[in-house]
Amino acid sequence: MIMQDNEKKPALRFKGFTDPWEQRKLGDLCVEFRSGEFISASDITETGEYPVFGGNGLRGFTDRFNHDGEYTLIGRQGALCGNVNFAVGKSYFTEHAIAVRADKKNQTRFLYYLFSTMDLGQYSGQSAQPGLAVGNLVELKSTLPDKQEQEKISGVLTALDTLITLHQRKYEKLVNIKKSMLDKMFPQNGASVPEIRFKGFTDPWEQRKLGELSRSFEYGLNAAAKEYDGQNKYLRITDIDDTSRQFVSADITSPDANLAEADNYRLSDGDVLFARTGASVGKTYLYKKSDGLVYFAGFLIRAKIKESVSAGFIFQNTLTRSYERYIAITSQRSGQPGVNAQEYAEYQLMLPELFEQEKIAKLLEALDTLITLHQRKLKKLVQIRKAFAERCFLQSRKEFVMAFTKEADFEEAVVKLLIERGWKDGVLKNYTEQQLIQNWANILFENNRGIDRLNDYPLTDGEMQQIMEQVMNAKTPMKLNKFINGKSVLIKRDNPDDKLNFGKEVSLKIYDRLEIAAGLSRYQIAEQPKFPTKSKILNDRRGDLMLLINGMPVIHMELKKSGVSIKRACNQIEKYAAEGIFTGLFSLVQIFVAMNPEETVYFANPGPEGQFNPSYYFHWADFYNEPMNDWKDVTTALLSIPMAHMLVGFYTVADGSDGILKVMRSYQYYAASKISDAVSKAKWENDQQRGGYIWHTTGSGKTMTSFKSAQLIASSKDADKVIFLMDRIELGTQSLKEYRNFAGENEEVQATENTDVLVDKLKSTSPSDTLIVTSIQKMSNIKDDAQNKLNPNDIALINAKRLVFIVDECHRSTFGDMMQTIKHTFPKALFFGFTGTPIQGENQKKMSTTATVFGNELHRYSIADGIRDHNVLGFDPYKVLTFKDSDLRKAVALEKAKAYSVDEALADPQKSKVFYKYLNLPMAGGKDALGEEIKGIEDYIPNTQYEGEEHQKAVVEDICENWQTQSRNSKFHAIFATSSIPEAIQYYKRFREAAPWLKVTALFDPNIDNNGKGITKEEGLKEIVEDYNARYGQDFSIPTFAKMKKDIAARLAHKLPYQRIERTPEKQLDLLIVVDQMLTGFDSKWINTLYLDKVLQYENLIQAFSRTNRLFGDDKQFGTIKYYRRPHTMEKNIADAVKEYSGDKPFGLFVDKLDKNVEKLNALYAEIKDLFVSAGIEEFSQIPADMAERKKFADLFQSFNENLEAAKVQGFEWDKPIVIVNEDTDEKTELHADFDERAFKVLALRYKELFTPNPDGGENDPDDDVPYAVNSYLTTIDTADIDTDYMNSRFEKYLKIFYQEGAEAEAIHQAETELHKTFATLSQEEQKYANIFLHDIQSGAVVPQPGKTLREYIAEYIAQKQNDQIHKVAEVFGLDEKKLRAFMRANITEANINEFGRFDDLKATVDKAKAKAYFEAIEGTKLIPPKVPVKYDKLLREFIVSGGFDLKMPKES
Repeated sequence: MIMQDNEKKPALRFKGFTDPWEQRKLGDLCVEFRSGEFISASDITETGEYPVFGGNGLRGFTDRFNHDGEYTLIGRQGALCGNVNFAVGKSYFTEHAIAVRADKKNQTRFLYYLFSTMDLGQYSGQSAQPGLAVGNLVELKSTLPDKQEQEKISGVLTALDTLITLHQRKYEKLVNIKKSMLDKMFPQNGASVPEIRFKGFTDPWEQRKLGELSRSFEYGLNAAAKEYDGQNKYLRITDIDDTSRQFVSADITSPDANLAEADNYRLSDGDVLFARTGASVGKTYLYKKSDGLVYFAGFLIRAKIKESVSAGFIFQNTLTRSYERYIAITSQRSGQPGVNAQEYAEYQLMLPELFEQEKIAKLLEALDTLITLHQRKLKKLVQIRKAFAERCFLQSRKEFVMAFTKEADFEEAVVKLLIERGWKDGVLKNYTEQQLIQNWANILFENNRGIDRLNDYPLTDGEMQQIMEQVMNAKTPMKLNKFINGKSVLIKRDNPDDKLNFGKEVSLKIYDRLEIAAGLSRYQIAEQPKFPTKSKILNDRRGDLMLLINGMPVIHMELKKSGVSIKRACNQIEKYAAEGIFTGLFSLVQIFVAMNPEETVYFANPGPEGQFNPSYYFHWADFYNEPMNDWKDVTTALLSIPMAHMLVGFYTVADGSDGILKVMRSYQYYAASKISDAVSKAKWENDQQRGGYIWHTTGSGKTMTSFKSAQLIASSKDADKVIFLMDRIELGTQSLKEYRNFAGENEEVQATENTDVLVDKLKSTSPSDTLIVTSIQKMSNIKDDAQNKLNPNDIALINAKRLVFIVDECHRSTFGDMMQTIKHTFPKALFFGFTGTPIQGENQKKMSTTATVFGNELHRYSIADGIRDHNVLGFDPYKVLTFKDSDLRKAVALEKAKAYSVDEALADPQKSKVFYKYLNLPMAGGKDALGEEIKGIEDYIPNTQYEGEEHQKAVVEDICENWQTQSRNSKFHAIFATSSIPEAIQYYKRFREAAPWLKVTALFDPNIDNNGKGITKEEGLKEIVEDYNARYGQDFSIPTFAKMKKDIAARLAHKLPYQRIERTPEKQLDLLIVVDQMLTGFDSKWINTLYLDKVLQYENLIQAFSRTNRLFGDDKQFGTIKYYRRPHTMEKNIADAVKEYSGDKPFGLFVDKLDKNVEKLNALYAEIKDLFVSAGIEEFSQIPADMAERKKFADLFQSFNENLEAAKVQGFEWDKPIVIVNEDTDEKTELHADFDERAFKVLALRYKELFTPNPDGGENDPDDDVPYAVNSYLTTIDTADIDTDYMNSRFEKYLKIFYQEGAEAEAIHQAETELHKTFATLSQEEQKYANIFLHDIQSGAVVPQPGKTLREYIAEYIAQKQNDQIHKVAEVFGLDEKKLRAFMRANITEANINEFGRFDDLKATVDKAKAKAYFEAIEGTKLIPPKVPVKYDKLLREFIVSGGFDLKMPKES
């Protein structure tokens, strides 16, 4: 999705700040930006009055200063070029530092933090001594807020820096205390007692050798490390932290060895490890049980300390200076330093009695713990600061780019970089389509000169025509993608010189996706290619850049200079497509790229019949999902060779389900590549291989990613079979259909009707049986078949193959027995998992996590990433209380106190104690500070409390009461999840009774009795099925309930046969009641609300929520969740799930509530109002003239409308008070909007006028570099019904005073001024005629008729004016006036102007001689006849589409 201008804001902002950040040159932010002055080294001392700052910060002190105040300093020379520091007060800056001071509108300290993010060193010269030039730095552009927000940001960063400094000092102080304690608690320099001792100990210490205190010294396991298996840890020298000497848990591995024979290397209590070689020789580690199951590696020596000695004391002794001295002397070798076991055994230390050893060890261990805690705190603070800085600054360091003020300069730079990145086979400037076809013919000839192909005879025009006919017959980008990736094309030779092949069909190689940057692949750039338009009347166009692979134009780029919105480049592409430019040879274009220096989007060609959808305009990102914006980064990462070649060959998908071409997002590419790489490195001889898992959020396109992963594996031939493993049969059927739609012409995806077919496919050696889709159930049955039917040879035959399993939704059934059966049946297979909600430590199943089952996480794209990138929507959850908290507290407290009333409980001291204990419990349970589970009030509430009539009626009432607002008048659908089948049936009946107008049905498994009681399932099912059949004219039954489920799913998703169901609301389904089904795996953008009367946790909660967050359009801003059962517990569960699955990026997951949205709306409205007032415009009567002010208005109004749309769904209504109810206290607060509907529609009218026709009738040219981009959705807001009663009342008042005898001029003027203020409700065109009408009244040319409104007069004036305009055009061009009037009455757009050839018919009536005479008189030059039709075609189009304008007439001589 395109980054709109109003999105030029950081992810994290302080309350009250809503303005978009502005892009400015660094030089424009400062009053001072220059190098310091030379100072002699002899003048710099260690102490002095004034600090001296160089390129790397403080150098010393001197007796003079050359700057006074706050300055940001940039190192400008040497290795630390680009280093940033901050100085305050009187200081001396040397010539190696650039001193920067902000102007009054900016803050110098903020610039310090901003520059620190910019990696300024990247702009240094490439000489032996790198250096930064001030002239270059001042031209760099950055995006930043106003000064007030700058001060807020820098204030927090300064406070964090101060806090980090304080913690760093505390940490260093503790480390020094520990060193001092080691010196004083162990005897020094031959003494027999330490300097300080615990009270009561007086005996002298004994000198002993370490060998005497140990049972043995042993060398570690000689084995390589492998991926951590979830249980067995491998400790190497590098896994011991240099400072804390603890086991580093960041990169845990397992030993690659037979552990059944490695028990001797397993660590236990009392083990101390010593590093025996290398730079870390002497480093030690004390094993702790909390470290788990640990094996130690070969470069470590284990000393098993005797039970009569404290291992902790021995370990602390290895941290002393005496131990360090011993290692320094003993480790000296001719090569690598080292200490062997015998030498460690000889180490002598002083030893007290055991009790004193333990006391010393315990004290020092406590100090170690304290140091570690401070170290973690310090690390956490640094992480917080880093995260804050990343979220509070708009750009990452690579997004600061040099400005391009001319598009031609930018184009030249892009071409140069493309050549450097592999597009090396020529730049074709200003080529026509025919020239490019000839270029293609030349490349085809060079690549197919063989005797069995072209036999060294070039292609004829006729043969190229054959190829072009195949291109034109394919028509759609999807079919053309298959044409390109089909590798070859057939032609019938008609070159008479080729006697061998004349008249025969030959196959020509056109493209091979595996032949990347090698062999026959050719990479060219077409610069400024000439495009023929579909209409002969229109002028030909020129594109910016087109990238050709083997002569075929596969990528088209449109460029814009700095400061011009990327949407302008997108609009250009869309316009060219509408004009029919991407036809013929240019229909081969697969990918569009819109680029300016600051931003790039790419998207698939939708084709002539498709629609451009900005939701599918993607930004490329890095592996960690941080968007790339700098043009150089995107060009290098996305458009370089080999990436661009693979993009067309592998990472586009011709989707047969909807007949469109799709292109993968960056995170899909990274995931597919990681899987493909893992398979290529697999060791097929090993058992129990775990490939890893992909964590991609629900709705991010996991199916496409998994298919592309399989396709890459199959094409590389790194595996023999790729099996897509689904955990439900119907999900397998759905996925099979999707995979087959993704498959290419020469690819097959095999289904498995039963286990026998599955076995046959697995045994097959046919390439068509490489990709297989099946279910876990079928795959696990192979074991039984192997016992009963298959002979051992068949099993051996299958196991000899290289099998890759790709497991979809791997958080579900993969922890059951069936998955274990599959793994044991195919021990050498490689398993990969896909999930949006991996099972982790907090919610592990059967003591296992997704990582322990599948291996390491290969790539992550969390739900927070998806929401940030606008690939999925955020959530708006609501806690709805059906019982008062106070009532529930009292009921639980009385029940536990065994009292019938509060009086009874308080009368008995024992009961009173129990009563207050429970009365003061939190509503939801949780964990205490020690991690122990504590119960809350809701844990004591029985399920029956929520199964009763009171609760269920309250739920139904809440849903029905808010249905119209929440569903947007039933435009959207909802899912309601209940806790059991009986409750689902009860709720179904309640909805049928309370809201017969609501189209509702229920869905649950008819074969499972989920604690059934009360109404039987059969009775309930019968009623549900009969009602469904009656409402929708179906004929389902209980035996065909599975088919009814598919019908419900299709109806909710608007899929076949219900693609256009929104046009027939009576066929729609409003609400679906479920128990467990449809809460995972089901996708529909038409679902916008989930109601929950059940308690969910972790992966089940996120999966259920995600049913609501598919993209739709501007009137679906988020997915709404309402939960009713144990609401406080659910609130806690939501927080836990978000923490687990947001990928450490929880920002933006939940949208603002109504009160926050109204606050934002009021703030935005105030900003818009200030903007118009500062432009000297009252009552929003017209748009500002200044382009920068228009841009700001466009940004502000888009933000305003987005928040308004969100507020409407949350309950905002015009002219109604906004009452906010606190969910916990029931306290009500009333909010007020500072604007009304009239004000909004006036602003919407002004917004539309940003793209109104020019005075001469022509639309603003999309080629013009207008910096703002108008959202087309906003221009459809209905402004025709703005209330004009007030305007008419002011009109009547004006007339009354104007015609009143003896009326004073001042009174008339005041009445006219009041009337003028109401003109804001009129368009600019209407305002013009309103003023003309008033002038006619004042001059006496018109006398108003009683009862006639101002609107009616304006309409008459416009109609008369348009009538005159039409008549004038018809007269000047001699065309059919009747036909022209018919056009002006119709709703004509550029797209439909020539429907049924009507525009051609109108043009046919033009008198060409009159037209020629008119244009010659206007232009003052003679025209050749062929140019005349082009000119009147353009003028008539503009006249009709714009609604008419005054025709420019030649000056009379």
